[in-house]
Amino acid sequence: MSFINMNVRSLSKLAALGLTSFYCGNSLATLRAEQQVPSKPKLPLVYFIVRQHNTFLGTIVMELRSDLVPKTAENFRALCTGEVGYGFKFSYFHRIIPGFMVQGGDVDRLRGTSNRSIYGGLFKDENFTLKHDQPGLLSMANKGPNTNGSQFFITTAPAPWLDGKHVVFGKVVKGMDVVRKIEASGSEKQLRSAGVQREIKPKHQMIIVECGEVTELQEVKEEGEQS
Repeated sequence: MSFINMNVRSLSKLAALGLTSFYCGNSLATLRAEQQVPSKPKLPLVYFIVRQHNTFLGTIVMELRSDLVPKTAENFRALCTGEVGYGFKFSYFHRIIPGFMVQGGDVDRLRGTSNRSIYGGLFKDENFTLKHDQPGLLSMANKGPNTNGSQFFITTAPAPWLDGKHVVFGKVVKGMDVVRKIEASGSEKQLRSAGVQREIKPKHQMIIVECGEVTELQEVKEEGEQS
């Protein structure tokens, strides 16, 4: 009888130990599995530091939707860093339409008459998934279907009539007040007359004096403020 009881007790202990090991093993396996699940990649952030004449207007930080339009996002990112040998640095916001958008990105002639991508020319529309449904959206300027280059615009109001015609590829996440300063940079004549949008040529050009990826933002911003 004692032999049976002893075996029962021993088996109970072994069973308890086995269950403990089983649960610990499963917990560790679950933890390892969770650690191995790739985290959602962060979207690229880029920035402009904008100056008008001798006045720094501030910094615009933009998030690029590389998850939806990777080719378009990469084009803009590389033009911000200048890693291809040319880019947005010292280019202008050459076209301003209050109540609609501000446009820039002519990296060659600075007047809005040239349009060159990092791919050696123009490239096709990637998709029209994102809509022009709010202010602060980044969208490609073009001269018709599949004519994307370096020129872009930032909306200052919803523009649904552009859906299906221009590729939205990002948005302003910080510095929309700077975009508003650019929008308001002309004069009192910039106000829409009789409901008609008017393009404004500011007295002093809105210049992108520095730009790049957001990892460099703090250092460059400090340099700009000391200038």
